[in-house]
Amino acid sequence: MASPGLERALARRDGSAGLRLGQRGAGGTGCVVWDAALVLARFLEKAAEEEEEAAAAGPAGLPLRRKAALELGAGTGLVGLMAASLGANVTVTDLDEVQDLLKMNIENNRHLITGSIQAKVLKWGEEVSDFLPAPDYILMADCIYYEESLEPLLKTLKDLAGPETTIFCCYEERTMGKNPEVERKYFELLQRDFDLEKVPLEKHDEEYRSEDIHIFIIRKKKAIFPS
Repeated sequence: MASPGLERALARRDGSAGLRLGQRGAGGTGCVVWDAALVLARFLEKAAEEEEEAAAAGPAGLPLRRKAALELGAGTGLVGLMAASLGANVTVTDLDEVQDLLKMNIENNRHLITGSIQAKVLKWGEEVSDFLPAPDYILMADCIYYEESLEPLLKTLKDLAGPETTIFCCYEERTMGKNPEVERKYFELLQRDFDLEKVPLEKHDEEYRSEDIHIFIIRKKKAIFPS
């Protein structure tokens, strides 16, 4: 996958022109398109294609059309824009300083949107009532990076997710510094309230996949009431 430049493009799986994402040459983690976002975006497109093919034969695998989706830590908005181009009604969220970039990318890709998309400020750990009722999908790409952000992120996931919400979490495994410990702690804390299932590599997009980029499907644990 190419290294970041001023703009990143992601063609559709059929080779047609696709999303074009503006980036900032300097700034924080939300200013460039990360590889995990590319992997998750193309996974969603592949899964949606398979759902359309299977719809006539039986239950759908990943119906996005007319479903509500919310992206956490959206950055450039690539994953949310892909979902909106596949028919979902999407809210892309990030900090205030990223909103201008998000809104620019939404406008530049408006012609590809078949659902709807809007950008809003959401700081992990804070009030989420403006984003309820619970969305059908929560999308996350490379949101696991700072130890101090884990508790706020997990609180936001617990507050946002309903019993029918499916969370797609994609991240790049990193072996330098504190990254392995941060990832270990994230999954340890996550499994207190959520069940998770790893998507096999062969289910990822054939071009946009890597051994060190993982996708998990996450759902809230069902409450068990005493008999």
